[in-house]
Amino acid sequence: MALVLYRLGKFSYRHRWLVISLWLAIMVAVGGAAAAFHGTLSNNFQIPGTETQQMADKLKKDLPSSSGGSASIVFEANDARFSEAGKDAVTAALAKLKTIPDVQGTVDPFATQAQLDKAAADLAAGEQKAAAGKDQLKSAAAKLAAGKAQLAEAEKQMAAVGLPPAAIDAQLGQQKAALAAGQAKLDAGMKELEAGDAKLALGKRQLDASKGLRFVSEDGKAAIAQVQFKTSINGLKPEVRQQVQDIVKEVSSANVTALPSKEISEDISEIFGTAEIIGIAVAALVLIIMLGTLVAAGLPLLMAIVGVAVGVGGTFALSGAVDMSSISPMLALMLGLAVGIDYSLFIVNRHRGQLLAGMDPEESVALATGTSGNAVLFAGLTVIIALAALVVPGLPFLAVMGLSAAATVAVAVVVALTLTPAVLSLVGRKLVSKRAWAKAEQHNAAPGHDAEDQARDEYRSSHGWGGIVTRHPWLALLAGVLLLGVVALPASQLRLALPDASSEPVASTAFKAYDVTKRSFGEGMTGPIIVVGDFPAGLSAADAQAKQLDVADILRDTDNVAAAVPLALSDDRRTAVFQVIPKEGPASASTVEVVSELRAEKDRIKDSTGVGIGLTGQTAGNVDVSTKLGDALPPYLAIVVGLSLILLLLVFRSIVVPLLATGGFLLSLAAAFGGVVAVYQWGWLGTVFGVENPGAVLSFLPIILIGVLFGLAMDYQVFIASGMREAYMHGETAKHAVRSGFSHAAAVVTAAAIIMVSVFSGFVFSHLNMVRPMGFAMAFGVLVDAFVVRMTIVPAVMYLLGSKAWWLPRWLDRILPDVDVEGAKLRKPASADDSDAGDAEPAAAAVR
Repeated sequence: MALVLYRLGKFSYRHRWLVISLWLAIMVAVGGAAAAFHGTLSNNFQIPGTETQQMADKLKKDLPSSSGGSASIVFEANDARFSEAGKDAVTAALAKLKTIPDVQGTVDPFATQAQLDKAAADLAAGEQKAAAGKDQLKSAAAKLAAGKAQLAEAEKQMAAVGLPPAAIDAQLGQQKAALAAGQAKLDAGMKELEAGDAKLALGKRQLDASKGLRFVSEDGKAAIAQVQFKTSINGLKPEVRQQVQDIVKEVSSANVTALPSKEISEDISEIFGTAEIIGIAVAALVLIIMLGTLVAAGLPLLMAIVGVAVGVGGTFALSGAVDMSSISPMLALMLGLAVGIDYSLFIVNRHRGQLLAGMDPEESVALATGTSGNAVLFAGLTVIIALAALVVPGLPFLAVMGLSAAATVAVAVVVALTLTPAVLSLVGRKLVSKRAWAKAEQHNAAPGHDAEDQARDEYRSSHGWGGIVTRHPWLALLAGVLLLGVVALPASQLRLALPDASSEPVASTAFKAYDVTKRSFGEGMTGPIIVVGDFPAGLSAADAQAKQLDVADILRDTDNVAAAVPLALSDDRRTAVFQVIPKEGPASASTVEVVSELRAEKDRIKDSTGVGIGLTGQTAGNVDVSTKLGDALPPYLAIVVGLSLILLLLVFRSIVVPLLATGGFLLSLAAAFGGVVAVYQWGWLGTVFGVENPGAVLSFLPIILIGVLFGLAMDYQVFIASGMREAYMHGETAKHAVRSGFSHAAAVVTAAAIIMVSVFSGFVFSHLNMVRPMGFAMAFGVLVDAFVVRMTIVPAVMYLLGSKAWWLPRWLDRILPDVDVEGAKLRKPASADDSDAGDAEPAAAAVR
């Protein structure tokens, strides 16, 4: 492989304009495709086949008016309570919303609350009327009973004096008829009372069902309206969201503030902000300090930009054909920038060192591509494997996310191996400053400089950080493991959920809407649970209504449920919709438990009412996604680690090194999880990282972090350990190879890690709240992995093991292909058969 990459580097150097032209053409083509075919990004994290999706499909088929997405808008009076003008303005704005083609309908909070209040008043009046009617009927019944008693006594007396029955009937007939009429009237009154009681009982059950549910706050200062859309929330175009916001903000003229919920106010149309630019600027500063010239520093940045333009541009081009979350291009952007800079940096830095050592520029570029480029290739493959394996859990949004990021990393690798050599040929001597050139030429001209270089390398290897670690390997190992173990402790409290508005910045409209809703109506109103009922066939309207209330009663008896309200019934009375309001927000642990308990009630509801139920809506869907992601973690981790172990076995031809690399990764991963929990779940250092409302951790962060961090950790493992193996294969003792290999790789790996941490740190303060914990997790994970694991624990263990670190069974050594990651073949003169016409293959003078 090293020889193939050597030739590729030489080809790119000699045919620079062809290579550059090809990449320009690719950029133009991808840019045109992205402009022509890009679609709308969403945050749709639904999973086909889950109950949530099945119930959503059922609603779309049986009850289309309730199948679209819904969102809330909170209106708050700027005065003590709503004025009539304020109420009219809200009603007018909601009526105007109905004219938007994407809006199915709206719920006016004032009209709805008036209906609820009237129902309560009517019920109270009805109960008073019923009580009065009962008293009247009781009095009438008493009078009727007394009349009957008197009649019976008179009839008895007449019979006693010997009057015949006909005479008795003639005398008492009028009284008997009056009593019969009174009895008939009493019976009719009793039947009317029973009907009234049944109606009152039904009204009381309906009122009980809506108990705890308000649309206008008790203090009259806030009102919450519902907007039903014809499509899912995630399918709304940015311009529709903006149109809704513009219309409701018109109420400001009536001294009312409109606060659309997160579903409406969320803006995911942009993926790049100020914080990300600052991160790149820090990376550029590190490059300038390390490489010494603006040209040299700008080259890795340029390569990264080209790779991101093609990779992320291709992702956008496919967004019109594939349902894509806003995280997909953001993750591709993060990784594309980070690895794009690092991969080119490894090649540029090696080429720069070889130039200063006096090597021919063309030979230097080719050799750098064959050696450092080889490490780049295999490091990139580990990242690609880890990201592409995100398809394994079977979650569509996760698969798109992983494949788009993997493709961007693949582009970054190809850019580093082809475009970097081509641009280096154009840059020529400008890569190195004049001062550095003069110093290098003076040094190279001095007699005995080779021995001096060797002595300097020996001093650096024994006195730098690698020297300290290898002089005290047990101390370094124990300190590193203990440090990561302590940092990892909070990870045991990790709680996962998809984010709700409570985690948004305090100044955002989404959080303000959440806060007003929580204070005025209860936190559960920010994330209602939708229950879909499947009714038996042939029910009358009354029977269907009774079953709705029966089901609502059972739902309302569930722990931590504030209200359960029948919302809609299909025309054939076969499908019903209920809204369950939990006591806490959608991301809280109690609401997750509510979803679980409601599903556990299925059999009881079916047995007692004959109604089958299922859950849907954003809250239930988020719980499903979090559960599914948690279940997918172990198999995903096993697949990624297994495939990468095989790849590392090929690269290092060792059993120990891949196992050490994987064990170190697990330590880094645990520490990264611990850091995320401490900052984003517990709120530690929240003011530093802008965490104003700590809560549950993003549910798909762990699986993405596993993939990304494993790939990047293996990057540094390849760059650190390949230098050690290269020294070992070229005759140094195993322990000395650890020092010298570490010394040669430490500076560039340190710079690369700082660059990657800088790029990821820019996303810690992203304008997209969902991205922030991901940026932190990756930055912190890379930080501890590069400096604690790869540059402390790994060299300590490798030094302790000595030659045992490179042990490989003979039978396995025979069957494994030789990928020559250390470039041993480049140090041997090749035969003419292996050469291009007129080319000389690399000679033994190759510089490490």
